Amino acid sequence: MAADREGIRVDGISLGLFLLRVVIGVTVVLHGYNHIWGGGKIKGTAGWFGSLGMKPAIVHAWLASIVELAAGGLLIVGLLTPFAAAGVVGVMTVAFMINHRTNGFFIFRPGEGYEYVLNLAVAGLALSATGAGQWSIDHALGGKVLGIEMGGTPGFIIGMVGGVGGGLALLAACWRPEPKAAD
Repeated sequence: MAADREGIRVDGISLGLFLLRVVIGVTVVLHGYNHIWGGGKIKGTAGWFGSLGMKPAIVHAWLASIVELAAGGLLIVGLLTPFAAAGVVGVMTVAFMINHRTNGFFIFRPGEGYEYVLNLAVAGLALSATGAGQWSIDHALGGKVLGIEMGGTPGFIIGMVGGVGGGLALLAACWRPEPKAAD
């Protein structure tokens, strides 16, 4: 680390963003990997998605899994960070709506509460706003990719519109839960 205060601050921010990106990225990659190759494999994931009302279930199982693998990988290396973060936010928005929101806050509650997906979604939005930091491919490319700033207000807009907006649009088009039986 640099000896002056400014150097320490910059190095600290870069380290913090690097740790956040890598941990969120690895978590999301492993989540996508598990959907495809773990437990019930992609067929089991599709069955679960179908039981939650996602139609067609196999398409959404693949879509969520591929987004998790790609978004997580991009976050790990810090490339196209607002777009990668939007992928995380979108998947977590859908997960919140179809599976977690009615179960309360805590993940250990029956049915799994929403604390996990909320934290991943907000971390994604934070990364879309801050950008990847100095220890990233985005920074090596000058902080812009195809003329788009990889952080700040443009990045946050990408995270919100692509993540939250994309997740809500997907739900409007494809989420058809079975009506709850009246008691």
